[in-house]
Amino acid sequence: MPPKIKTHTMKKLIIILIALFTFSGIFSQVTFVINAVPDYTPPEDIIYLAGSLNSWNPDAADYAFTKNDNDNYIFDISGQPQGTTIEFKFTRGSWATVEKGIDGEEIPNRQFTIGNTDTVYFTVHNWADNSGGESTASCNVSIIDNDFYIPQLNRTRRIWLYVPPNYEESNEHYPVIYMHDGQNLFDAYTSFSGEWEVDETLNQLADDGYKVPIVIGIDNGGGERLNEYSPWVNAEYGGGQGDDYMDFIINTLKPFVDENYRTLPDRENTGIMGSSMGGLVSHYGGLAHQNIFSKIGIFSPSYWFSDTIWTFTEETGKQDAMKIYQLIGGEEGNAAVENMWAMQTTLNNIGFDGDEVFSLEVSGSEHNEQFWREQFAPAYLWLFSTYVNGVNQIEKPIEIQVTPNPVVDKIAINGSKFGLNDSLKIINMNGVEVMNSTIGKSHIINVKQLPIGNYILIIVSNGKKFQGKFVKK
Repeated sequence: MPPKIKTHTMKKLIIILIALFTFSGIFSQVTFVINAVPDYTPPEDIIYLAGSLNSWNPDAADYAFTKNDNDNYIFDISGQPQGTTIEFKFTRGSWATVEKGIDGEEIPNRQFTIGNTDTVYFTVHNWADNSGGESTASCNVSIIDNDFYIPQLNRTRRIWLYVPPNYEESNEHYPVIYMHDGQNLFDAYTSFSGEWEVDETLNQLADDGYKVPIVIGIDNGGGERLNEYSPWVNAEYGGGQGDDYMDFIINTLKPFVDENYRTLPDRENTGIMGSSMGGLVSHYGGLAHQNIFSKIGIFSPSYWFSDTIWTFTEETGKQDAMKIYQLIGGEEGNAAVENMWAMQTTLNNIGFDGDEVFSLEVSGSEHNEQFWREQFAPAYLWLFSTYVNGVNQIEKPIEIQVTPNPVVDKIAINGSKFGLNDSLKIINMNGVEVMNSTIGKSHIINVKQLPIGNYILIIVSNGKKFQGKFVKK
């Protein structure tokens, strides 16, 4: 006769069985299989999953694929509740090697909802570092160094440089904005999820007559991004290297930039800007070093990363006049929105008034590059309003002599006074614009096509307006 099982023991077994049954019904395992990659993929390279499961780390060892006997790449996801939707992309260890589309174009994040599916198959069409896609960076964007040494962290990093369109043709000095996540600022070819189009935006502002700055873009460190973008440690995600990263910007990178480019190096003309974790480190770096920065652009800040951000802000206080621009999307989550408005209150409480802090919540907008791209120009114009408006407020034009006058075919412009890209307009006596161009290399303006009559020639150069009258024969 089998032994009796005590009642309390039986109850424990039933509870355990119910728990096991419940667990197996809620959590699932799914295998991701990449069964097609570009022919040029180096066989020795490791493919990683980077996404919402691992804070978008492009080379997390726990998210590396392994190869099976068929040379397919295999990765198992387990422990995720059914119904969980994850976003992700595939990389070969960095955002410089993130996957791209068939024609080398940027592709949206992949999405997958955990369910009863056992195996899911994927195709990678291209990699960013050999996709056949073309760079979208403007001609006035360049790379200072692909391996700029960071002595404070014993690492190297790619550093980008944007200079104003008239930089080469002028002797002017410019403000500087230091920006994080450099991969995403200027070039869709290197971007993680689309670029900010900082270069196109500033070039358009320059065309519209605004003064634009030098921008220095600092690539993030991939797997080191979270570590470098916070001075405080998050038990789950890392952090703690933010002071070293800021020390690099202030004591290594900025002196190099000021020595080699025509900058306005004082605090009044130095800004720092970034999004997400880049917004967090911009907030921290700008406030911690108010003797260096006077302008901070904080897009979709990750204030959630550490509660210490609040005590740091209160204890640091206002040390000098600042301009602080905060931005959040209405679809970024209630906590993110509430944190931004709470931070505005905190900043006001420590002495920054309404003219120094501008906070904007944009309904319907999400946490992505498209949102930050759309908002970059307004943020820049507000942060640097004194600089850009001072240039645009052209009062009395400087009279210049137009030769020959009267003119039949061509006008000669004094090349020593104007740059190649300085804007040139000609209007008739009714105020109608009949020509709009730039000075150009030859400094010769062909007016043969103009009807006989009187005209005004207008040139804008280095914030000054020049005007001359001529007669067309």
